[in-house]
Amino acid sequence: EPHRHMRDLREPLCSRMLGSNTSKPLHRGNGTRSSGCGSVSVGFPITMMVTGMVGNSLALILVYISYRKKENKRKRSFLLCIGSLALTDLFGQLLTSPIVISVYRADLRWERVDPSGYLCPFFGVCMTTFGLCALFMASAMATERATAITNPHWYSNHMKTSVTKQTLALIWGLGLLFALLPVAGVGKYTRQWPGTWCFISVGDSQVSGNMFFSVTFALLGIFSLLVTVSCNVVTIRSLIIRCKSKSGTSQSSKQWERLTTETIIQLLGIMCVLLICWSPLLGLMLRMIYTQISSHECSSAAGHSSSTSDREVQFDCNFFLTAIRLASLNQILDPWVYLLFREILLRKVCFVANAVSNCSIEDRKETQTARDALNKPDQDTNSLHKPQSS
Repeated sequence: EPHRHMRDLREPLCSRMLGSNTSKPLHRGNGTRSSGCGSVSVGFPITMMVTGMVGNSLALILVYISYRKKENKRKRSFLLCIGSLALTDLFGQLLTSPIVISVYRADLRWERVDPSGYLCPFFGVCMTTFGLCALFMASAMATERATAITNPHWYSNHMKTSVTKQTLALIWGLGLLFALLPVAGVGKYTRQWPGTWCFISVGDSQVSGNMFFSVTFALLGIFSLLVTVSCNVVTIRSLIIRCKSKSGTSQSSKQWERLTTETIIQLLGIMCVLLICWSPLLGLMLRMIYTQISSHECSSAAGHSSSTSDREVQFDCNFFLTAIRLASLNQILDPWVYLLFREILLRKVCFVANAVSNCSIEDRKETQTARDALNKPDQDTNSLHKPQSS
């Protein structure tokens, strides 16, 4: 009897996670629910929402302050890009995390939070729109950075603030239009394990246009990652070549080398964050599409995990949850790898260098000039053209 009672407490979570009609009560504990089909906790969405709001809000404040300063007019394209990325990540957190938390508070019963059924498509549109927009903004900034390094004359003559605004508007518009395809009947958004969020119905070939929609999303994401990584590699190579050409024993040369090293470290960090956060989700989506494993199979496999195939399906469902959390983590890390760590690192290095070498006022002005040149390319073709530190 005790074993039967414990089994009754576990089964509702597994069978109800994607809409089963069971009416058994769910034991409520400390916010964490565990079972044979995995464990989920409301602490994850709460922590991610709070940290995401803090980081992106801080980035927006710094961008706003810098944008209003007259001496930062040359950096306005960079500020527009990083500000738009922070705003996109912030809205993505604000529009989705409260829904997830509400479903957890409703004992994982989506119907209590969304009796009309309209909230799931809205959630899916938000996930798709903000995910793709963040990826393509990263690609746009990486492309701009590489262009500024490899072709500074063309960049100085053609890359204006108006072009940046038009590019950002185009990214937002296309991202939203693509995410609305299921609303128009191409593809479908469904609840995903453990029933607290909605996303593309991966692997469900019975829905009209769903294969096209899910494959296109995955390929667009992979294409964006490849563009970002390729452009950053080109930028790093160009920075190294230019830095070697300016090598010397003067104070100015040492400052160039130090700032170039910091920039390369930042670019490597950006690539690592993007690949770690997005590769698992995009790769798993392609795998589930190829094997035609649908999220609807999670509910049946969860409660009856005796066979090997059911265990494999449930593993994919659990890993899908981990993958989407990693992708959401990118929204938290974006302002840090693009802006906040950069500012902290530069100020720390400058402070240490001044303390050790007792730099004069003229040396500090020279350091500031070098930093500005790295953060925004100059008209001078003989200078080191560092693109906007996005």
